[in-house]
Amino acid sequence: MIKNTPRSVQVRSKLLGGIWGLFALALLGLAAPAWSLITYTDEQRETIVELVEQLEKRHYAKLEYDDLLSSMHLDNYIDSLDGGKMYFTSADLAEFERFRNAMDEELHAGHLEAGFTIFNRFQQRLEARLSGIIDTLPARIDAMDFTVDEDYRLDGEDRDWATDLAELDNRWRLHIKNQVLSLRLAEKEGDDIAEVLEKRYRNQLNRVKQYNHQDVFQIYANALTELYDPHTSYLSPRRSENFNINMSLSLEGIGAVLQLEDEYTKVARIVPAGPADKQGELRPSDKIIAVAQGEDGAFEDVIGWRLDEVVELIRGPKDTTVRLQIIPGKAATADMRQEITIVRNQVKLEEQSAQKEILEIPAADGGDMIKIGVIDIPAFYIDFDAMRRGEDDYKSTTRDVKVLLDELQDEGVEGIIIDLRHNGGGSLQEANELTGLFIEYGPTVQIRHSSRRVWRDGKRARTPYYDGPLLVMINRLSASASEIFAGAIQDYQRGIIAGDRSFGKGTVQTMLPLTEGQLKLTESKFYRISGDSTQHRGVVPDVTFPSMFDPDEIGESALEHALNWDQINPVRHRRYGDIAAIVPDLTRLFASRSAKNPDFVYLEDQVNLAEEARSIKTLPLNEKARIAMREEQELKALAIENRRRAAQGKELLTSLEDAEVEDSAPLEETGEQTDEEALEEADDASDVLLGEAGQILADALRLRQQSIAQHTPVLVEEN
Repeated sequence: MIKNTPRSVQVRSKLLGGIWGLFALALLGLAAPAWSLITYTDEQRETIVELVEQLEKRHYAKLEYDDLLSSMHLDNYIDSLDGGKMYFTSADLAEFERFRNAMDEELHAGHLEAGFTIFNRFQQRLEARLSGIIDTLPARIDAMDFTVDEDYRLDGEDRDWATDLAELDNRWRLHIKNQVLSLRLAEKEGDDIAEVLEKRYRNQLNRVKQYNHQDVFQIYANALTELYDPHTSYLSPRRSENFNINMSLSLEGIGAVLQLEDEYTKVARIVPAGPADKQGELRPSDKIIAVAQGEDGAFEDVIGWRLDEVVELIRGPKDTTVRLQIIPGKAATADMRQEITIVRNQVKLEEQSAQKEILEIPAADGGDMIKIGVIDIPAFYIDFDAMRRGEDDYKSTTRDVKVLLDELQDEGVEGIIIDLRHNGGGSLQEANELTGLFIEYGPTVQIRHSSRRVWRDGKRARTPYYDGPLLVMINRLSASASEIFAGAIQDYQRGIIAGDRSFGKGTVQTMLPLTEGQLKLTESKFYRISGDSTQHRGVVPDVTFPSMFDPDEIGESALEHALNWDQINPVRHRRYGDIAAIVPDLTRLFASRSAKNPDFVYLEDQVNLAEEARSIKTLPLNEKARIAMREEQELKALAIENRRRAAQGKELLTSLEDAEVEDSAPLEETGEQTDEEALEEADDASDVLLGEAGQILADALRLRQQSIAQHTPVLVEEN
């Protein structure tokens, strides 16, 4: 609680709260509803005053909550309630206009009438709509004609608000028809379809009726905090208690970060070395539509559920099984379903440890193989407890990598790849210390506080370091600490950066207690020693690989109201080489080589097919047209697979099902090779990007040797 909250504000809020609420209802013309209105508490009035004060004083963006932000708050709040424009009409929106430039004054004074009044109207519309659907669902399904040429718009935000209830009725007719058709094409029977949808809508209705004042306050408050940046948020008392579990499933779950998108629970990120990562089938952008317990438990439809409720269903005791039914992120339509079985477990520190391997790259001149060491770092970890206890052998990223570096050099490698793909970050201290293994000394990162004070961190003493050829791999899921390390290596011109543009999270959050709940607030921002922010733009690689991740769906730039990229003053620093001078040659050689690599061409074709699927804005509700659309996508995928097989000299497939059967067939022992060894080899062979990174580093070695040879003087003996 903030101690300097004006007492007059608190008293005035308590006296006027009830009167203002009744007055607002009268202005909106709301009759006394059949259900109980959700009302706010005195503690929430105090909390909102504290929250606004903290946002204005301590947030990095330095935004004042004024009429402009009030107007944006209203729009964002309505969008958070009805982003698909399926419940409110334009008449509702016209009534809400009276709040547009008044919410800032209200919240500064501790009034919450606008937020609760709008929510009560939303709940009224929602309950009436869901009740009506449940009562009429079988008849609606029986009346559907799938031979009529109609389309369903996928993104509801593109349309205008419905002018009346009749227009909303038609939107819902098309929405339900699309759901029924998806279930039909997923081979559900008629009676089963009605049962599935009725249960889905009944569950949603029951959850709507369970909304309480904490839920409403959290939605209303976060509609404001999101305007400052997507990582600033209010956590209700219940959410505060389960913050770590709800946000990352880090305790006895599947190891996935989830987020809500429309009525779906979407996978935002897979935690390295977690159960889902080890199982290998769940991917970012996949949508979870049902959850089942055990090997044979019934699936529970979770479309339309709240995020914390889905998380609670997925969590469970260690060594138990959870089954997920998903719509793959690369699917063109919601008709495609996949079932994934995952055994729950904890993500253990030792399983996130850095690992090494050696790549053998053919020499361009046909000589001996070039040995390239690879160090895979899933996260920037450190055992803080062991460090505080003064233990000499506590685990950390830097300590583990130092050991692996020494071992790889003893094994005669000619260059090192640091693989940071899918590394979502972790300890800032470890990002700085890891950089110190590759530079003699110097700064690694700049941090600017909301006060605009800047401080720097880095390696302060000259010590031995690895000075050999270096390449750092990143992708769209490399974030935070990964970006600090990769950015420093790039600024020092210490190594080549290869891969996809990184995530772009360059902000630091702090937790602030409030009268009720907590505020997670962005207070600082990371900057590279070049002065560039890692925020929004991320680290741009020197050599770019194709990415399966859609930048409009994954990454900081995909988040609304993300803070902008900017610059501050650079720090004087040494440059260890001139990587920029050889990047054009490396890119040319990479493009020429990868164009002939069937695995790489296959990857590029998959990327193009996924982009094509994401460009679809409407779906046909004519069953034959929908089937034709799905078959066209499958034929394109089959053609991509057969192009790769033809280049590899393999037998062509007649259907994608043949590929699935082939992939799932058990490997038999060949000579003394075990199934496990064969699987490891298959995994190595399938990582075409790592192979290309090795080739790029080998190219850099050759270019470096050529440069040295050209500038080495030749001694000529005189007769």
